[in-house]
Amino acid sequence: MPIVKTKNLSKVYNPETVPVHALRDVNISIEKGEFTSIVGPSGSGKTTLLNMIGGLDKPTSGTVEVNGVQITGMKDSKLIDFRLHNIGFVFQHYNLIPVFTARENVSFIMLLQGRDKKEMQQRADELLDQVGLGDRKDARPAQMSGGQQQRVAVARALASEPKFILADEPTANLDGASAMNLLDIMQRMNREQHVTFVFSTHDKRVIDRARRVITMVDGAVHSDEYQKAEEYDESKA
Repeated sequence: MPIVKTKNLSKVYNPETVPVHALRDVNISIEKGEFTSIVGPSGSGKTTLLNMIGGLDKPTSGTVEVNGVQITGMKDSKLIDFRLHNIGFVFQHYNLIPVFTARENVSFIMLLQGRDKKEMQQRADELLDQVGLGDRKDARPAQMSGGQQQRVAVARALASEPKFILADEPTANLDGASAMNLLDIMQRMNREQHVTFVFSTHDKRVIDRARRVITMVDGAVHSDEYQKAEEYDESKA
C-alpha cells in the first residue's frame, strides 16, 4: 500500500474572479522508503502539491490518501491530530521556537503527542546525536548556524515517528557545505532507517540525490522518472 496516493488532485485559487489553476488532475503514489524530489519552475505547483499531501491546504477536487486514510474532507481538528502522528515537516525557514533549546524544539512535538517526559528527552538526544548535534543540545536557535538549525528541524520532523517527511526547499537558505552535510544526513537516514523523504526543490544538489524526480509544469505532472542517485559518501559523514 502506498504511503501517499493522490487521485485527480486539482486546486483552483480565486475561482470566482481570476481563476489560477495551481494543480490539474495530479495522480501520484509514494511508496515507503522513497527519496523523491518534486521539481519545476516557480508557479508550477510543486509547493501546492506538497501542501496538499501534508494536509496544509485543501484541494478543489480530487483526493489525498495517507497510509490508506483519506485526509480530504477530514475535519480540521482531526486533521491536525492526524498530521501530528503521521507526517513530519521540514521548512525552508526552519520554524524553530526561538526561546527553546535544540532538545526542547525536538521534544515539543512529542509533548503534543502526550509522551512520557523521560522518553521524550531520550529520543530527542538520540535524534540530535544522529544529525551530528550531540554537543549542541542546549543551544538555542540564535546560537546556531543555519545548517545546524535545519538539522534540528530534521530531528524534530523525525521525533514523532511519522510515516514520511515533507521537506519544502530545505537547502534554500544554506551555504554549499551545510546543504551537502544536511543531504548526507537525510540520505543516510533514508538508506539505513528507510525514512521516506519527499522534497519540493529547485536545488540541483537535492535533485541529484533523489532516486525519483517528479517534474511539474503548469500544475500538472510533466514527467515522473527514476534515476541513479548520487551516492552517499560514508567518509564525509
